[in-house]
Amino acid sequence: MKIRETTHAALVLSVFLVALTGCQKQEGPAERAGKDVDKAVENVGQQVEKAGDKIQDAAKGDKK
Repeated sequence: MKIRETTHAALVLSVFLVALTGCQKQEGPAERAGKDVDKAVENVGQQVEKAGDKIQDAAKGDKK
């Protein structure tokens, strides 16, 4: 009787795991657009930092 209960529990757990993997959220157009905006903002931030460094270097008289 114990083996039957264990087998039944394992079967139910397997079904739930398969169902969960099949229900993964698909990325929609808004999600993709948001990720693109995040990348663009990150790139702009890096460029602003570089420009700030160049301005500081120019103010000190250093040339790179």
